[in-house]
Parts: sequence; structure tokens; C-alpha cells
Amino acid sequence: MKIPRSSGILLHPTSLPSRFGIGDFGKEAFHFAEQLSASGQTIWQMLPIGPAGYANSPYQALSAFAGEPLLISLENLVQRGYLEPADLENAPAFPQDTIDYDAVRAWKIPLLAKAARNFLSSAQGNDPEQFQRFCSANAHWLEDYAMFAVLRSQFPGRSWVDWDRGLANRDPQELSKVRRELHAEMETQKYWQFEFYRQWFALRDFCKRRGLLLMGDLPIYVSHESADVWAHRDQFCLDRRGNPSFVAGVPPDYFSQTGQLWGNPIYRWSAMQRNGFTWWIERFRNTFHLFDIVRVDHFRGFEAYWSVPAGEKTAVNGKWMKAPGRKLFRKLSQSLGELNVVAENLGVITNEVEELRREFGFPGMAVLQFAFGSDPQAATFRPHNFERHVFAYTGTHDNDTIMGWWNSGSGNSTRSHEETEQEKIAVRRYLGPHNEPLNWSFIRLLYASVADVVIIPMQDVLGLGSEARMNLPGSDDGNWRWRMLPGAFPPSLEAQLRELAEIYERMPHHPADES
Repeated sequence: MKIPRSSGILLHPTSLPSRFGIGDFGKEAFHFAEQLSASGQTIWQMLPIGPAGYANSPYQALSAFAGEPLLISLENLVQRGYLEPADLENAPAFPQDTIDYDAVRAWKIPLLAKAARNFLSSAQGNDPEQFQRFCSANAHWLEDYAMFAVLRSQFPGRSWVDWDRGLANRDPQELSKVRRELHAEMETQKYWQFEFYRQWFALRDFCKRRGLLLMGDLPIYVSHESADVWAHRDQFCLDRRGNPSFVAGVPPDYFSQTGQLWGNPIYRWSAMQRNGFTWWIERFRNTFHLFDIVRVDHFRGFEAYWSVPAGEKTAVNGKWMKAPGRKLFRKLSQSLGELNVVAENLGVITNEVEELRREFGFPGMAVLQFAFGSDPQAATFRPHNFERHVFAYTGTHDNDTIMGWWNSGSGNSTRSHEETEQEKIAVRRYLGPHNEPLNWSFIRLLYASVADVVIIPMQDVLGLGSEARMNLPGSDDGNWRWRMLPGAFPPSLEAQLRELAEIYERMPHHPADES
């Protein structure tokens, strides 16, 4: 992948301002795109946009193909005539700086259901034809997802393995019965996906006209509670009942004495390889249909993955298993052409992983927060050691904000007070004399580096503390909730970012510039 020297912002759409409790694909998304363009940015990066599952995590989506219905703009539905302006007049007084997911769903889902009823009964213009084309083009995943979503509502709070046996095992007669008896509910789910994709591509086209590239995030694993696992049981390591027999995670390391136990089912790579990696090809095809660039989370797992027997309480008793990553990416390249992939190669990375990444030309990542500790890999994250072909960050969605990290002592419970103080001394020495806030010193340091691409989380642009942290790994409570306040990104900040982009030659590149 070749991208000119550039910069971008990491902000998930749910974090956009909105009077409806959660950011969406409405006017604030278009306004933010305009602000990025005015700020001299080239890339808008976001987290996975699938329907969030356990603990509202976008990394535990209910489908590898579907979109999150809560991102649908209600105001857009009013403009199209499928809701009335009065429907939005009595919106609750949602908090502006966080997402109350339960409250948002309780208010927004009934309105999305009303829009679906209106659409399905009296769709206007060429909407019926567009809807049918969408359903036909996406039938390979949409039919299974729609049924899965409907059945989840029929068995609330229950895993799909605990549904009626015929449904859990996808008995053809039972599935046909569902299609007949719950046809309207399935059509509603399909309409939500149609509307999600329609609004998404309107935003993407808007960004493209302003020279903005959209960068997505592809988690290596999918949730056990997903349409993908339910519909493709042979592709995953499951027992006869459908429960995982082995689950994913990472072993103990510098940051965690017991490792991380994610709980996602492990892929049955032998079965995937026998059918030509069809599921992966369709997954990547769909992702590149949505995004210009894709960050592949836990890229390390495509070379070797940590497999933990189901039922373990920690990730300690797992073992490394080889994955056919080289064969997979060759097949993907043959089927899809050049892959605009960024490899998330953070953590303990082996030479074999780096060889795989470099063979396919995938840039890796560098995180400035990791540059000043005593971790043996810290030196590779210092800007004077960067390679050019890298995406550099102040921090990611899993990190504390820069100001939160600085003020709370690196935010790592495994670090002693002495280690934290030594880290701060190293930061001060590296930065040298400066008279600007620490977050801007970090941003400037990355902009000035040789890294081809620099991505800054919006929270660091705003100089926010730990209250704005997006995710705390290992915690199931309070994550994915942060929202940007209205007016928090004023023209003065746009100008400040643009000045750095100009000084350090990261302004958007357009072919017309060369003529």
C-alpha cells in the first residue's frame, strides 16, 4: 500500500455530537468531515461499524458484514418521509458527553421500527427497486443475519446454542417456518441494513469529494454470538452442541501476568483452507467496499494464534498454533487485487510475523505512548527509530488519552511508582524545552517524524483526560461510551492542525496538484 505523507484523526461515529444520545451518519458526521478537510487531514479512521454485541463492544459484533442500526440518522429518515418531524420532538434529555446505550435503544429502536413499517408499506420513488437490489446483492450474508437478529429477540438473553434445537442446528424445516411466521420482522432487519448502507455511502461519497479516505477496522475474530458462527459452524472450533472448544486470547506478557482471554471461538483453519477461504474473501471484499484502508486487528494471529481450551479462567494455559496467513493473503490478493491493509503489530511480535507483514507490503503501527517505558520494545516506538512505512499514533482506542496517561501514571497497574517516574523523566528529556501543552508536543513530534501516516485520536487533539478514554482492555463496564461535546472542535483547532500539516508536509495529496 502506498499512501503519500499524510495525517488523520481517529474518531468513531458513535462519538459524534447528537441530540439523540449517540453519534450517527447525520449532519454532524458531514460537518466533521468538512472540519477534517479544513484541518488538512487525509484520513478519518474509525472502529468497527458492525452491530455491537457483548458490553456494547464493536469488536464483538453480531455480524462481520452487517452495520450497527443505531448509526442510522433519524433526521435523514424524516427527510425521506419515513418518519414525521413530530417523532423526534420528544427526544429524552440524553447526556451529551457519554452514551447511555440502554436508554438510546429504548427510544431509538421503536422509531427505527416505525420507519421500517412505513418504508415496507409505502416506499417512495425508486426505493423499492433499490431495496430489492440491495437484498439480492447481499443475500449471501443478509438472509442469515436478518434471521439471527430476529431469533435473538425471540430468545432474549440466551445464547444461540440455547435456542430450540432445530433453530440452533439450522434445521431447514424450522428455518422455513421462521421465514413464514416472522417474515415482517426479518424484512425490518433487512431494511435497517439497507438504510445503514445507503446513509454510509452518502457519507463516503461526501468524504471522497473532499479528498478524505475512510479507514476501518477489521477484528481478526468474530463473536461466538454472531450470525457468522451460527450460520457457518464448520468454520469454527466448536463442540457438538455449538459451544467453543477453544477460544482466542494472548498469553501473559509485559502488560498482564495472566494474559488476555477474549473468548472468541478459534477458526477451523483447515476447513477454511479447503473451501478456498471463501468466507474471508467475502469478508475482506465487503470491508473494502466500505473503506479505503483497513486496519487488521491482531495481525499477529494470522501467523500464529494463542489457543486456549474453553472453560479456562485466564489465558495462561494456552499454546501457540500456526495459522495459514501467507496462503490466505495470497488468495485475497489474487481475488481482490492490492490490499490496502494496515497491520496491527503491537505487543510481542516475532520475526515470522514481521516477515509476513513485509512480504505483502502492509505497513505496521507505532504508538508513542509505548516509547518511554522499560519494555524492551520501547525503543522501536521512538520517532527517531521509525521506519517510513508505518502508521504512527499518540495512542489507540485501547490506550488512555495522552493527558490521562500523563496525569495518572501511565495507566498501567503493573507499573510501580518508580517506573512511572522514570518514564516521565524519559518523556521530558526526549521532548526537550517546550511551551505548549503535552498533548500538542506529542502531536507535533509525530507530525515531524518520518512516518508516512500519523493518526491522532480526537481526544488527544482536544487534550482530554481519562474521562474520555474509549476502552480499558479487560474491563466490561463503561467502555465505548465517550462522545465529543457540540462545539468542541472549533475553527482555532482546525487551524492548529492545518498549520502542523502544512509545516510538516502532510497536506492532502491530489493528482491535480501535479499538473
